[in-house]
Amino acid sequence: MLTVRMDLLGLQPGEWVLDLGCGFGRHAFEVARRGAHVVALDASEEEVRSTRVMFDAMREAGEIASTTITGVVRADAAALPFRDGHFDRVVCSEMMEHVSDDARVLREIARVTRGGGRVALTVPRYVPERVNWALSREYHEVEGGHVRIYRRSVLEERVMGAGLVPREHHHAHALHTPYWWLKCLVGVSRDDHRLVRAYHRFLVWDLMSRPRSTALLDTVLNPVCGKSLVLYADKPLETTWHP
Repeated sequence: MLTVRMDLLGLQPGEWVLDLGCGFGRHAFEVARRGAHVVALDASEEEVRSTRVMFDAMREAGEIASTTITGVVRADAAALPFRDGHFDRVVCSEMMEHVSDDARVLREIARVTRGGGRVALTVPRYVPERVNWALSREYHEVEGGHVRIYRRSVLEERVMGAGLVPREHHHAHALHTPYWWLKCLVGVSRDDHRLVRAYHRFLVWDLMSRPRSTALLDTVLNPVCGKSLVLYADKPLETTWHP
């Protein structure tokens, strides 16, 4: 289940892509399938290990071309271990709401993106996220939890402050919004609640079956209650970076 649209990212085979805060690698895997070289980076040892194992399995199964380079790195998003302008595209999905210094992370993203390259950022959308916070303190007041809620205008302002130019935006995963409202209402740790279990089964069925009916419903509802905001931004060709 992708949040970033690869057509809007402008991804081309042979390009270098950084999946920053890769989690368990969903975007990195799709990038590799499309023939681009990808580095998946996360601070979590478990997620780094799992992503590496999946890359190996995909390569063995022939899902990744032999010429496609994949790498997995454990590192700090605020101090990226890459040279300036190394990547053509950067994906940073559902991570910015977790970091204490988002301005610094955005500067690092801009630094490692080449002039003319593109960045895709996804964060929880303001209204659905505000409802989650109102319904449950447990949802966000946990170690490693969400530390802020973004309005699009605020995210765009911070992106511009890092030297990037905001372009297109859209929303995603409307069908997931009620699931999190429900979890926050009954208790985010109550995975055993019958309504939570039932809705989770629906989401798994939708992911595995991909019926046209729910895809259409998700598309119609995304502008209204999409759970994620996705913003694409470009790094100008004339940008000069100073250490």
